[in-house]
Amino acid sequence: MDRLRAEQIAESPEMKNVQYNGQNVYIQHVNDNGTAHCYFLDEPENEFDAQLSNLREKI
Repeated sequence: MDRLRAEQIAESPEMKNVQYNGQNVYIQHVNDNGTAHCYFLDEPENEFDAQLSNLREKI
């Protein structure tokens, strides 16, 4: 996923279908180092940084 799209998703009030390693994630914000701060939808207490290149939007 490119940085601009990740930022748009993070700022959007609508939930988007984004996956990391085949699991649905929520993007909290995009970092300056090419990663996004995320959490798995079924584990919101476990936050992590994911490489933008490993995030996929399913439309």
